[in-house]
Amino acid sequence: MTDEIPTRKQSFVTRITGQKWTRYHVRVFIHTFIIYVLFHAARKTLSTVKPSLINVWTSNASNPNGAPLFESKQSAAEFLGALDTGFMITYAIGLYICGYLGDHYNPRRILALGMALSAISVFTFGFVTETFHIYSAPLYAILWISNGFFQSVGWPLVVCIMGSWFGKTARGTVIGTWSTNASVGNILATLIASWTVNIGYQWPFLIICSGLFFYSILIFFHLPSAPWEVEKEVREEEGKEQMKRNDSERPPPLGFFRAWLLPGVIAFAISYLCLKLVNDGFFFWLPFYLHNGLHWPESTADGLAAWYDVGGIVSSIIAGALSDRMKSRTAIVFTMLLLSTGTLLAYAHSPESYYWNAFLLLVVGFFIGGPLNMIAGCITSDLGKSEVLRGNAEALATVTGIIDGTGSVGSAIGQWLIPLVRNWFGWDAIFYGFMIMVVLSALCISPVLWRERKENKHQKVSQKTDDPVNRMEMS
Repeated sequence: MTDEIPTRKQSFVTRITGQKWTRYHVRVFIHTFIIYVLFHAARKTLSTVKPSLINVWTSNASNPNGAPLFESKQSAAEFLGALDTGFMITYAIGLYICGYLGDHYNPRRILALGMALSAISVFTFGFVTETFHIYSAPLYAILWISNGFFQSVGWPLVVCIMGSWFGKTARGTVIGTWSTNASVGNILATLIASWTVNIGYQWPFLIICSGLFFYSILIFFHLPSAPWEVEKEVREEEGKEQMKRNDSERPPPLGFFRAWLLPGVIAFAISYLCLKLVNDGFFFWLPFYLHNGLHWPESTADGLAAWYDVGGIVSSIIAGALSDRMKSRTAIVFTMLLLSTGTLLAYAHSPESYYWNAFLLLVVGFFIGGPLNMIAGCITSDLGKSEVLRGNAEALATVTGIIDGTGSVGSAIGQWLIPLVRNWFGWDAIFYGFMIMVVLSALCISPVLWRERKENKHQKVSQKTDDPVNRMEMS
């Protein structure tokens, strides 16, 4: 008995994805999807309970024998902003390092270790400190900032594993659907928080971190990093006497600095810096804005914030499928970024209506989350498997770390600025700043779009020139 997918199902899968799947492909797709869902859910939990944290830290409950941990809610909010900034700084540094390690060492083992350490640090931050009433700003800072480094293991290594199994032949439909994992993780965290925060903000931390820790053990033993780990079994399933070199042997890794010079890497890295600042602004501060700015109850604000991620999920799937029918993914990202400015302006002036907010958040998430996931998933995968490499070197994890790491630098700057700008100029100024950043993001990739258009025109001219010659040869 083999593990090959039945013929009828296989033909359907092949039509949708453009390649043949074994059960190993299915296992890798599902495991890597769930891994990053749990990673992002653990990261999102802090932002869903910020109002509760601020209330505890500014009350006498945080220090029964003296003054509270923070004297005002503004100082507590600024500390949370500093935590987010510190998190994103170590996250950015870690992405550069872990992306490089993913192309040099076994990504499964590094991934499992990062998951376990992240689960422990977040569990201690949210559950242990509240349960045992240990309120210490330095302790919070150490735990959350170190969590940034542990979390950085996630994205470059799951992209590396997916790339090893699906390669450059993977269609945008597959990668677009798979890259919704971050948005699904955000929704999972907000729903768990909205259901449990009223009985104590520590419970969302306990639930999500337990899942992340136990799944790290599971994938350590059951996730094949690449076809060369299960070469014999894959050969039997596919009925081949020998596999191609790029499937059965791991190609040598490309150097970190050489990866920066691959076509399009610098442009998309800077573009992602601008875009991730905006997306992570929603990620870290949307529930707080809905509670503090629009005065929704905390549990309601958590549930309402999930609509932003729903928009991102829908957009990623549609944009990924659409990119399979177009010669350039860059054109889709560029167009959606320009359209997102209008949606941000509309949301900045949205009425205090639950249904209007849900609808506008859905639209904003569609035009922000879609391009973000396209760059982080489909385009990064294309760049890391560039034709320049021709299978002679491996750079997918390194390129992923470069682009996501650069984006996280922008996010770190944003998390430091957002509470300050809100205090100085109000929430509207933040949304206008977001509009400027998405326009800059689009401008950064405009040279890539221009180059692709020139290449497409050149190909069309070449095809027209070659047609008469081909007909003469056939005759």
